[in-house]
Amino acid sequence: MNEKTGLHPRNKHKSSYDFKELIASYPKLTPFVQKNKFNNESIDFSNPQAVIALNSALLKHFYNVGQWEIPKDYLCPPIPGRADYIHQIADLLTPANSSIPQGPTIKMLDIGVGANCVYPLIANSEYGWSVVGTDIDETAVNNALKIVDNNKLSSDIKIVLQKDKTKYFTNVIGANDFYNVVVCNPPFHSSIEEARAGTEKKNRNLGLKKNVQNFGGQSNELWCEGGELSFIMKMIQESVPFKNNVQWFSTMVSKSTTLPFIYDELKRLNAVSFKTIDLAQGQKKSRIVAWTFKVI
Repeated sequence: MNEKTGLHPRNKHKSSYDFKELIASYPKLTPFVQKNKFNNESIDFSNPQAVIALNSALLKHFYNVGQWEIPKDYLCPPIPGRADYIHQIADLLTPANSSIPQGPTIKMLDIGVGANCVYPLIANSEYGWSVVGTDIDETAVNNALKIVDNNKLSSDIKIVLQKDKTKYFTNVIGANDFYNVVVCNPPFHSSIEEARAGTEKKNRNLGLKKNVQNFGGQSNELWCEGGELSFIMKMIQESVPFKNNVQWFSTMVSKSTTLPFIYDELKRLNAVSFKTIDLAQGQKKSRIVAWTFKVI
């Protein structure tokens, strides 16, 4: 099987997809598998239903998630990239010369869990962590709850509706709560037009049709006023009052031009340490920025 470059060594998706194995785990994938122009088995990535079926198969085969559905037009994230984030965070939490921390005593908070609930599912399956996922979208929260309940994971994964759309941690983290890590996949764009332009650029890179939105996404999943810079700056500022409740805060950062502003704000607010972890999957380049107010 061909190795995919750039993925974490523990990522289960480093090799090309074995569609025979995936179909054996999830037979509903069968009608979407076909030969591509290189005579290899694949799916039509311009077909949203094919992408959803592939995700369902990956979650079932690799993470024992038997029941996974998302509402129409909600974000259907690429599983390999989401898994990479979790593996990188596991490394972040691992002290030098120690084993990776596993089990329910390790607690993760997912800001913007989405209807797909993918980060909690992977974190719990791979490392046994306890996870709380929050979202401002009631439909997303209800669907994430349904996924958790259908897979009998309610003792490991909690889903919470954030009723205040201007807050990240307020109303979620209690005075006596402690989380080892916060993860977040923020809306990257500053407007619906920018989001559409980003989709078109991605489709051109993949050789897909111009207006195909194969991975879906509601407006609050794709864009917010001020884009990712505004979102992350507010997240950093609100992390300060909760600096004793969280070991590491982290977020995905799509645009390298955002980084200098993030670094300046973290310095201004006296973060003890911060680091950037590069991610790469195919043509897509991204990174995680993690920061802490504790001496690690």
